[in-house]
Amino acid sequence: MALKALNIVIMAAGKGTRMKSAHPKVLHKIAGRAMVQHVLDNTAGLHAERRIVITGHGAEAVEDALQGQAQFARQIPQLGTGHAIQQTLPLLGDEAGSTLILSGDTPLITEATTRALVDASAGVKLVLLTIEYSDPTGYGRILRDGDAVNAIVEHKDATPEQRQVRECYTGIMAAPTQALKRWVQNLRNDNAQGEFYLTDIVAMAVADGVPVVGVRTTDETEVLGVNSPMQLADLERRYQRKQAQALMEAGVRLADPARFDVRGTLVCGSDVEIDVNCVFEGKVTLGDGVRIGANCVVRNAQIKAGARIHEFTHIDGEKQGVSVGEGALIGPFARLRPGAQLGAEVHIGNFVEVKNSTLAAGAKANHLAYLGDATVGERVNYGAGSITANYDGANKHRTVIGADVHVGSNCVLVAPVEIGAGATIGGGSTITKGVGAGELAVARGKQVAIAGWQRPQKKK
Repeated sequence: MALKALNIVIMAAGKGTRMKSAHPKVLHKIAGRAMVQHVLDNTAGLHAERRIVITGHGAEAVEDALQGQAQFARQIPQLGTGHAIQQTLPLLGDEAGSTLILSGDTPLITEATTRALVDASAGVKLVLLTIEYSDPTGYGRILRDGDAVNAIVEHKDATPEQRQVRECYTGIMAAPTQALKRWVQNLRNDNAQGEFYLTDIVAMAVADGVPVVGVRTTDETEVLGVNSPMQLADLERRYQRKQAQALMEAGVRLADPARFDVRGTLVCGSDVEIDVNCVFEGKVTLGDGVRIGANCVVRNAQIKAGARIHEFTHIDGEKQGVSVGEGALIGPFARLRPGAQLGAEVHIGNFVEVKNSTLAAGAKANHLAYLGDATVGERVNYGAGSITANYDGANKHRTVIGADVHVGSNCVLVAPVEIGAGATIGGGSTITKGVGAGELAVARGKQVAIAGWQRPQKKK
């Protein structure tokens, strides 16, 4: 059910100076997706009526990356978190409800946590997400009177006694929308930084008699922000470790969970084995008993039961996808490109490339070959060094190879061309015309042997 009158506001205006990069901080990637994209994706299930991203540094790049997914409010110059929310006031609407405020550089916040904050707010309470740190240096401290939260004090403005408090504000809150609009309009910047702090609304809420609730999380990973390349790398490994743990709990055997990356979704059947340094991107499905060798990259592909992907294989389905049939053997050092559709027991060996081609059950191209824009029948044997010449300089053309065809080594099949079932292509042939079923086609210069021939000698 949609949560009516819910606004989601994501702060993404900061420069991220410590990233030492020309790219906006929130566009740096975790698991192949921009950090701010993670925040949007992880809260999609809340079905907010409005999603607003506050941009500033690199605003055009951030807005282009998120076009169609949110509204935008620009914060230029950046004068603090409260000033950022002030820029969203024209977009928040006049109806009662809650506004959930998140940070674009805290990418691993979960839907469960954000939903709990929105539910707790219910349009009437100010709810803060908090966490206890053993070393809270740099974080805003939660000041309580019993269970009630009275204020948040920023580290730079805290007294020595307040700095002993270990409960910290994570930067994430849910607030009654209409009260939030009133509070941020009344913010002042008389503090050590000369900025408008959003955290000052806590004292305003207390003064207005609005309940302020601190909801604690114990999961440090979901509230960690990123301010440097080291922190980005640390969060990447934390994310990947969680993916690895979930897969291993489901029965997947990972040779080393520390050397494993999922940059999309990976769905595995039973008895799947994955060796080290493998990367999975986009949407990948591995059937029962699939084995993935070391150092493979698999993107947007379906690998069916019992297939073996040998070491150093690169599979990239892009938008078209790649399908590998049951019991197929792929690699090592093979490349499957978009539109490769391989049947059961197909063999694609070392340094073989397949693009936009269908290979029926039992077809084999074991080494040093190219199949592009081809339809290959059952049990075809495609020789080493052979290629389909599918591009004439302007257009692509298709090659059709019937069942049980034998293509010798070092052949060129110049498309469009059709090879009938059971035909044989002699090694070294360049085939430009169709070959009938069961025929032998040889298209090469006649071999000549010259007796007594002498090589040229170097002049002295």
